[in-house]
Amino acid sequence: MTHLHKLRTASVLKWVSSNFDENHLRSARTPIQPIGSFPNGQALRFYKTKRSPVTESCENVDRTSTGNGKISGRISRAVKKEAQAALLDYLYCTRSLQFLDAENMSKNSPHFLKKLIESADNEKKIGQTIARFLRYHPINEFEPFFESLGLKPPEYVPLLPQKLIFLIDDNLLLHNYGVLCHYGIARNKIGKIYTEATEVFQYNVGVLLSKLQAYEELGLSQSALIKFVVASPYLLIGDANASFLNLLGKLKSLGFEISWIQRNLSEKNSYNWSRMLEVLSFLSKMGCSDRRLGELIGQHPDILFEASGERTFSIIGFLLKFGFRMSQVSSLFLQFPRIEVMKFGLNLRKCFFFLNEIGMEVAGIGKIIRSHPLLLGSCALKKTNTLLLHLNIGKKSLCRYIQENPQELKHWVLGRRLRPLDWGNNLRSKTEKAKFLLDIGVVENSNKMKEALNEFQGNGFELQERFDCIVEAGFDPEEVCQMVKVSPRILSQSKDVIEMKINFLVNHLCYPLSTLLIFPKYLTYGTKRVQHRVLMYNWLKDHGTDPTYALSTVVSCSDIYFLRKFVNHHPSGPQVWEDLKRKIYSKQ
Repeated sequence: MTHLHKLRTASVLKWVSSNFDENHLRSARTPIQPIGSFPNGQALRFYKTKRSPVTESCENVDRTSTGNGKISGRISRAVKKEAQAALLDYLYCTRSLQFLDAENMSKNSPHFLKKLIESADNEKKIGQTIARFLRYHPINEFEPFFESLGLKPPEYVPLLPQKLIFLIDDNLLLHNYGVLCHYGIARNKIGKIYTEATEVFQYNVGVLLSKLQAYEELGLSQSALIKFVVASPYLLIGDANASFLNLLGKLKSLGFEISWIQRNLSEKNSYNWSRMLEVLSFLSKMGCSDRRLGELIGQHPDILFEASGERTFSIIGFLLKFGFRMSQVSSLFLQFPRIEVMKFGLNLRKCFFFLNEIGMEVAGIGKIIRSHPLLLGSCALKKTNTLLLHLNIGKKSLCRYIQENPQELKHWVLGRRLRPLDWGNNLRSKTEKAKFLLDIGVVENSNKMKEALNEFQGNGFELQERFDCIVEAGFDPEEVCQMVKVSPRILSQSKDVIEMKINFLVNHLCYPLSTLLIFPKYLTYGTKRVQHRVLMYNWLKDHGTDPTYALSTVVSCSDIYFLRKFVNHHPSGPQVWEDLKRKIYSKQ
């Protein structure tokens, strides 16, 4: 009896509070002192010593009994149900809590329930054992209460009152909790509100409800307000939040309804309405009209909602540091790729670190970032060591290669296979191409030369051979030079292909050779496309269509435009178009 008395007089608070850290620091060999017992006098263990609380909280709390009667492993559904019933009976009948509150606490506090079950030594009579224990050992009711609100032990332990263990002793907490429940806020969401706006639960009777009604009077529906309050509990602190209301007004002026805002909110996150308003204001000051700003936010809501616009400001600050003007930043956002804002910012910084790691000078890095920000933000590069290893190139050579071929970065992203760079041959080929362009009269280092170097496929010898092929067809070298300047891609095809296309133009389509002087880009189109368009246009001319359109107009426009401009004006046009298409494209 003396031993039992000592066990019963042990501190109840020590048993109830989740003193996880202290237990985690104990040695596995150090026995836990019994801090509570059931009426049979046997010592109980309420905490384990071999695992940290965080690990335990993440594991499945179900357990089963072992051969010696103790409960471990998975808990059977029947055992759990009995334990829940015993806890419900205690909270409702003994402690006189509201039934729904007591039921929610008993069913949605798995960690607390686990401690009760693991402390028992009789699985067959688990309900009776726990009921008998609770009859003589009051618990800290704030533990299962906070856990039933969606909080985990590491989150609610710091929130436990120091001098209270009974919920009924905090009338304002229960009252305001009830107001939120009756308003329609899910009980497991209220924990987030408690942690972020604790003072809400100490409002006098009627205050919290009046705040909710004040927002409704401003035009918010109950369902919308629930979503906003869970996402931003501090809306319930003080008067109606001015930044929040101003943001709603601004978004409404841009064409967005409350329902759209709701869809883009996550209850797991918290939002800074003031900063979101600053994002919209900043984008407007950069030159975005309301129409374009609405289109931008509509296509990329995360510009506004991702970390309440913090990611957007981070990208803007990064770009401004590298010399971007406001107009350039605005232009970038208006062309923003289909990628999450957070990923875009991470990619941008990753590219910067990569360029810095390979020893590129700051001026060189800045030049690439200013000229290719969309490319860099869209590329999730592999690690620097991986790139150096698989590209088989040194850092200095890689710097030069990137400065001359920045577009190559898009081929070095995660998930793409890398091939060694043939740096020497690439450099030699580029030198030969540049020499060829100089020979035909293109100004060195001009935009036209840069464009041509990017367009050309082949080495200097091959380019010269293709050039001569066009001259031999019946042109002066000066005329071919002009054709190449207008459309550099005509030399990106083999000599045989060029000869075939010229022959097709003159002998099959019956156009004069001089057509190429006006429309050199003809040589870049496939013969089937050209034949399809020309035959269709010839048929339309025979049926009354204007016969004065140039070959360039007929061939270079899109299919949609060609159908709308020419084909659809004749009742039989679409059918003839499809018949020609099947006939031409079925040929091998």
